[in-house]
Amino acid sequence: MESEMKEVNSKSEKSTSTDDAPAKDDRPLLKSDPAENLQELEKKFAPYVRNDVYGIMGRGELPLAEKVLIGFAMVTLVPIRVVLAMSILIVYYLICRICTLFSVPNRDEEQEDYAHMGGWRRAVIVATGRFLSRLMLFVFGFCWISETYRIPDAQEKSSSTEAKEQSEEPERPGAIISNHVSYLDILYHMSSSFPSFVAKRSVAKLPLVGLISKCLGCVYVQRESRASDFKGVSGVVTERVREAHQDKSAPMMMLFPEGTTTNGDFLLPFKTGAFLARAPVLPVILRYPYQRFSPAWDSISGVRHVLFLLCQFTNHIEVTRLPVYYPSQQEKDDPKLYAENVRRLMAREGNLILSDIGLAEKRIYHAALNGLFCQC
Repeated sequence: MESEMKEVNSKSEKSTSTDDAPAKDDRPLLKSDPAENLQELEKKFAPYVRNDVYGIMGRGELPLAEKVLIGFAMVTLVPIRVVLAMSILIVYYLICRICTLFSVPNRDEEQEDYAHMGGWRRAVIVATGRFLSRLMLFVFGFCWISETYRIPDAQEKSSSTEAKEQSEEPERPGAIISNHVSYLDILYHMSSSFPSFVAKRSVAKLPLVGLISKCLGCVYVQRESRASDFKGVSGVVTERVREAHQDKSAPMMMLFPEGTTTNGDFLLPFKTGAFLARAPVLPVILRYPYQRFSPAWDSISGVRHVLFLLCQFTNHIEVTRLPVYYPSQQEKDDPKLYAENVRRLMAREGNLILSDIGLAEKRIYHAALNGLFCQC
């Protein structure tokens, strides 16, 4: 995106030098007045706008009291939390390493995992993983997690219970569906149900985290590539969702159908990958109430976000769990309809605003913000 903006800028400069009349500025989103630019950007890309004390991209001018708190936390709280977090990560890595000794991972083309391992090894990995994930959240300041189990109105849930009424026994969901606000979402879901995630292929090669992701049973994708393996990955996800639905011993899939994070107030369009298996899903809505710093990872760099997060003395998560959504026959035949109906239900129950933009617009927003900060 940055290269595209540079090309557009260079074109506008050439036109200015060759023509006598002033050339029209074709640079996307940028005007002469920075304040006007910000207002226009925030209106167009509202799902990614930060509204906390730390301002846009975490680079806003902080009040003196906030600077004092950050300074105090940097020399006291942050070092302790970093040491504790690394200790937890190393301990869990060692547990996973011991439990996977002399075990052959489940391999399927470029996928590799230990999630299908049974017996005491799997039980130890899941139990310690859930406990240490919750402990990690506690280290990050999430001392209390508020969980609400909400039952939609009869009119809203009628379509989702149509298939369930056909049988007496409730079916097991094939996937957990959640809105995506932060990387902290993963820690919460690990502590709650220890499901499998979709992750970048590079995660499998990371020190410590790589083995843990294989024990989780992550499905690896190459997001930067538009290669023909898309259908292969989609097929793996569909197969895993169907397997979790039919086999109670199989690991549950955890999917973020928005495909990227928001500021927590919006719900982006859902991708259909989680709904192709035609299996029931379990919707979960996450919110991160805040007073000073928003834990949402929207338009702020990862390093800056982690640093500011560790400086907060307390953080909060609110979780809304909806009943298992059973698709009707019409929804089974139309994954787009299935995805949209679940999305609208989650937006209604979670008081979220529906938005029609996605990852591409987020990248444009980030590039535009970087351009504005470069001008300042």
